[in-house]
Amino acid sequence: MTSTVPTQIAPDDQNRQRPSAFDAAALHARVLHRDDAMLVIDKPAGIAVHGGPKGGVTLDDFLPDLAFGKPEMPQLAHRLDRETTGCLVLGRDKGALKRLGGLFRDGKITKTYCAIVCGHPPEESGRIELPLARRSHDKRSWWMKVDPAGDPSFTRYRVLGQADGIAFLALQPETGRTHQLRVHCAALNMPIAGDRIYGGERAMAASRHLQLHAARIVIPVGGNRAPVRVSAPLPKPMADLLAGLGISPAGLDTLPEQL
Repeated sequence: MTSTVPTQIAPDDQNRQRPSAFDAAALHARVLHRDDAMLVIDKPAGIAVHGGPKGGVTLDDFLPDLAFGKPEMPQLAHRLDRETTGCLVLGRDKGALKRLGGLFRDGKITKTYCAIVCGHPPEESGRIELPLARRSHDKRSWWMKVDPAGDPSFTRYRVLGQADGIAFLALQPETGRTHQLRVHCAALNMPIAGDRIYGGERAMAASRHLQLHAARIVIPVGGNRAPVRVSAPLPKPMADLLAGLGISPAGLDTLPEQL
């Protein structure tokens, strides 16, 4: 998890050309939660959170549109992969971003994902404990691998449904390693459907879309106040695939906060 200092909105930021494939109004419709300290948006697939060598639409292009009257642009409190959908948290000022960064770093924020995987885990629920490291020494590479000398990495899971060699899982990362859920699932011989990098042809045969969704996030806010609890609806490709398999997503609604 990384955090950055919010920047003032310059005129050039407000007036620069927006990508045509997505616009501010569409992003505003995806705001799931807004208060004085934070935003939670439902990130669509195909939008990277930062610019990179592949180009394309990035969330950075729309940060001025998410200020909602504040003098500072919001900034990301964590990341989601380009093709991962769902709950994404932004801090609305420097102090809020620092607090959120500390909560993510200390594991105080509970993130629940759901995924459609090719295969089935060894148990109906459990904890994956596999250390992870970069595949390459090139710091520009984000691809990861299981490595006994890597960073400790832990993921809890629960099976929500299964059919025809496919399983629908709830996943909770206890650590925040790059591509953690994708590598952990692939290491258990159940790659996430649509995961070209870690699942290969088997995963791509099941879906052309990465079937990984940040379904819920719980953020403590301190004092006697209740945590902020936010859920993101299933994206259409995931809902359609589940329906085609005859798997109900209803189990998501009754999950405990901690798996």
